[in-house]
Amino acid sequence: MVECNAPSSVGLVSGIRLSLHQCGEEEAQRFKWIESEKAGRDLGETAIRSWIGQHWNGFLRQRWLEHLQGKTFWIELDRGDFGLLQRAFRGSKLIDPILDHVKQGWENLDIILWALDRGLPMGEVREILEALDVNSRRIECRFDPRRHRAAR
Repeated sequence: MVECNAPSSVGLVSGIRLSLHQCGEEEAQRFKWIESEKAGRDLGETAIRSWIGQHWNGFLRQRWLEHLQGKTFWIELDRGDFGLLQRAFRGSKLIDPILDHVKQGWENLDIILWALDRGLPMGEVREILEALDVNSRRIECRFDPRRHRAAR
């Protein structure tokens, strides 16, 4: 069963599996409705494309982190990654600050420079960044109207 509109604390424990694309599209539709209300007319695909451009990558990153933390199981993400951070870095004093930076949109280089500036143990920083593997976690948005037109 694939559901959306569920709290982000729901995960495999309850058996609920969520879809990034379904939940993302629901978010985009809400954005379209709000922006259309503000404009006083239906903004249609323009609003959907706008949400994708402004919010898809951040939406994806937040959900990916929920998956890695074992909070929510997202079916498009690697099953073996679910809860990885709880298993691999239990007791680490660096995992939470690094995750906070990743949530804020920081990239690997930003985190490395931050860690160097503070004299943090670079071996552990590198190990965490390699486990996170931010750059391999890019997923194309399936509900992008431009994508459907190109496929025709």
